[in-house]
Amino acid sequence: MGCSFKAISDERRRKILSILGKEDANAGEIASKFKISQPTVSNHLKILKEAGLIKERKVKQNRIYSLNKPKLQKVIETLQEISD
Repeated sequence: MGCSFKAISDERRRKILSILGKEDANAGEIASKFKISQPTVSNHLKILKEAGLIKERKVKQNRIYSLNKPKLQKVIETLQEISD
């Protein structure tokens, strides 16, 4: 769980989660929402994927990213337990 909290500690990664909460997207589509390079976005995606918060699937030559909703829900529940 600690890796998940570290992953969401960054504002850009939280924004990526918000983007993916609306629709699945590839790295280029996500990068277009930021004023940072695509390699930087790819690094953020790697961190979120390693934390288990997003999933990746290959469609032809693209990698499509989506939320891992069960894992994200577990993080939310843990935060709620802390605040109770």
